[in-house]
Amino acid sequence: MMPGGTARSRASRGRTIILGLMSGTSHDGADAALVAFEGGRARPRLIHHHYSRYPLALRRRVGEAPVSGALGIARLDYDLGEFFARASLDCLRAAGVGARSVSAIASHGQTIAHIPPAGGRTGATMQIGAPAVIAARTGIRVVSDFRAADIAAGGQGAPLVPYADRVLFGSLAPCAVHNIGGISNLTLIPRGAEMMAFDTGPGNSLMDIATQRLLGRPYDRGGAAARRGTPDEGMLRELMSMPYLRKRPPKSTGWELFGPGLLDSVLKGRRLRAEDVICTLAHFTARSIGAAYRRFVIPVCHIRRAVFSGGGTANGFLMELIRQELGPVEVSLSDELGVPSASREAMSFAVLARETLRGRPSNVPSATGAAREVILGSVTMP
Repeated sequence: MMPGGTARSRASRGRTIILGLMSGTSHDGADAALVAFEGGRARPRLIHHHYSRYPLALRRRVGEAPVSGALGIARLDYDLGEFFARASLDCLRAAGVGARSVSAIASHGQTIAHIPPAGGRTGATMQIGAPAVIAARTGIRVVSDFRAADIAAGGQGAPLVPYADRVLFGSLAPCAVHNIGGISNLTLIPRGAEMMAFDTGPGNSLMDIATQRLLGRPYDRGGAAARRGTPDEGMLRELMSMPYLRKRPPKSTGWELFGPGLLDSVLKGRRLRAEDVICTLAHFTARSIGAAYRRFVIPVCHIRRAVFSGGGTANGFLMELIRQELGPVEVSLSDELGVPSASREAMSFAVLARETLRGRPSNVPSATGAAREVILGSVTMP
């Protein structure tokens, strides 16, 4: 039987199963979401979500990847492929679903570099995690390298989830759909108009780096350390003056801007308690999100609701600040709408992979700035 033959026979009966695999800019691990697409269903159904945490040594190597040289990146590429394959198989075992029932794995890969277009020059991006290794270990075809085609068409290559957001949350329009991972990004879904989406700035990135450096913990669980601190207004003003926050969409960013280098810069010459630093960074994330809504969202679309997802939603202190920033806009969690917060992005790439396999474009040029709609991703057979 051809690889994926059983999956295709299931699909012919109106059901397709795709495993979405996402590792974000926090580079702490991978979320796997097993998603069912039923013939006439308006919204994909989550079968199972599984999270696999990077071992500490692998996480350190991912963080050092931009300066590790070609040989280091090549080795990391294949080691991540092995990790993603194990994460996929672990998800299938936990769900009680066999590999032959799965049409494809949608692997976003681990971003180690993202350079938006500038000055008339095409952007560049790199996500690693050897799709050939994933395909070989699982026996399932893999859709990967989603961002490249949009960048080749003149786009930012990000954000790519607006198409999936429309599939998952379009019935709520007009609304905003917001993800807080390492970087914070939003999708505006208006009624009867073009969507807009962009990275607002930092999500968990700066808070996580500071917590790791100053407290020796991977992240500030629940925002407990930040809650004990007091924001430093001088540092906050300096952070809020960053030109990126005022730049009009389409725009995207990453650790290159909101990562260790920025933290080093703003802490230089300042003597602050760890809790005060983390508190200030939480306020920065919340204020930059609030500023994005006031500058770019509210003037073009009167929304009453913003649906949040991502790891940042587990930070109770941060979410309190965001609710204060957004004022009359109702802030809800995607969990309340049947899309678990931790699985939303992995589910989104499953949606994109389904369109790739159907030969359909799934970028949103009004969000990425691409010159045209394109089919996203490359397919690797087992």
